[in-house]
Amino acid sequence: MSKPRHKDKIPALDESLQLKRRKPVPHAFVLDAIASLSPYTRPMFGCLAIYVKDKIVLILREKPTGAADNGVWLATTEEHHESLRREFPNMRSIQLLGKPVTGWQVLPTDAPDFETAALHACELVLGGDPRIGKLPGARTSRSESKSGGKSLKQPKPSKSSDKNRYRQ
Repeated sequence: MSKPRHKDKIPALDESLQLKRRKPVPHAFVLDAIASLSPYTRPMFGCLAIYVKDKIVLILREKPTGAADNGVWLATTEEHHESLRREFPNMRSIQLLGKPVTGWQVLPTDAPDFETAALHACELVLGGDPRIGKLPGARTSRSESKSGGKSLKQPKPSKSSDKNRYRQ
């Protein structure tokens, strides 16, 4: 026979069951600037990746570690660096990736023109500039030769992406 429960004791809500407070969206003005494209976001590397249709276009980063790479990351390729650098003189490769030159480029928050540059990047995204944006999982020709020419599966946006647009 089981023991009767004491009704006078109400168990406290376990701290692990409490809702986790979401971090604020870094550089939220970027999402506001491209809102007409119905972007959706996903967490990536502790940052916030922004997608438009099937392409990743930007990553927003604001972290205490590696602060030199805080800012707006542009999804681009090495072939576009020179032309983009003419428009974004403070743009550079991301140091955290450990390579001198990376496809991803950052508009750093410590640059004097950060907000202006970030808004200009948004204008390029709004205009469909082909220099900004990558298909997730797309590989360079060198990587394709290693995979034997097999096609790579592309992730699809989730159906709940609209309600998660500005969430992290």
